[in-house]
Amino acid sequence: MTSLGVLGHERYCDAIETQVRQLRDVVSSDGVELSATVPTCPDWSLERLVRHTGGALRWAELLVRNRVQEYTPDENTPLAPGPEVKSDPAALDAWLAETGEMLVGTLREAGPDVKVWGWAGVLNSGFWARRMTHELAIHRADATLAAGLPYEVDPDVAADAIDEWLGIVEYMQRTQPHDAARELRGTGRSIHLHATDTSPELNAEWVVELTEEGVVWRRGHEKATVALRGPLTDVLLAFYRRLPLDGGRLEVLGERELLEFWLERATFG
Repeated sequence: MTSLGVLGHERYCDAIETQVRQLRDVVSSDGVELSATVPTCPDWSLERLVRHTGGALRWAELLVRNRVQEYTPDENTPLAPGPEVKSDPAALDAWLAETGEMLVGTLREAGPDVKVWGWAGVLNSGFWARRMTHELAIHRADATLAAGLPYEVDPDVAADAIDEWLGIVEYMQRTQPHDAARELRGTGRSIHLHATDTSPELNAEWVVELTEEGVVWRRGHEKATVALRGPLTDVLLAFYRRLPLDGGRLEVLGERELLEFWLERATFG
């Protein structure tokens, strides 16, 4: 897993800035209730989801700003908004705006190569720019689904989110194996992801092989044991278990059981 992915540091900073604004738009939309249950995170309300996401951004900002060199639990840092924010959309919106400005400012000042503690084998500020881009992309989807609003994400960000997710699964399986990850090992089985609505230049197709040594993946169009086809955003959200495979715009070809097997077992750790 690399720190910069394919987008580059400034593109990640731009994407964070844009997505914070888009998340704020959800929070401040007419008729949206902060107490609403998030269907994709059923133990959370929309307010708790937003607090979690903003807290993750503030934690990353703190790590980069202080050039932290070892793991610092986020529960030991002052990340949550104060009591005046509770159930107040305007106050939560202002807190999110401040959060985004802090993180983007710190990341731009640091650049991609400042040494900072990280995980997944990447120890620099560029890792946090990429990680927070996709933390936002997925939790923003959770928020928009909870609010009943349409979800959009730039194609380059969506494709890189799949790259990053596969890199994380590969890293965790290799370095922190657990029972579910071990079950992903094997021979002769593979998954193909195919976005049907993107330009050829984006190359939004992936092949994931389950080998005896672990998960191996690459971009490309190849025959596989099972294929998941559909619009890129739908493929992304289904692969992150945010959309059901039978949502209407996705097509599963081949051994569906293998794809379901993967979705049940591929995790951060």
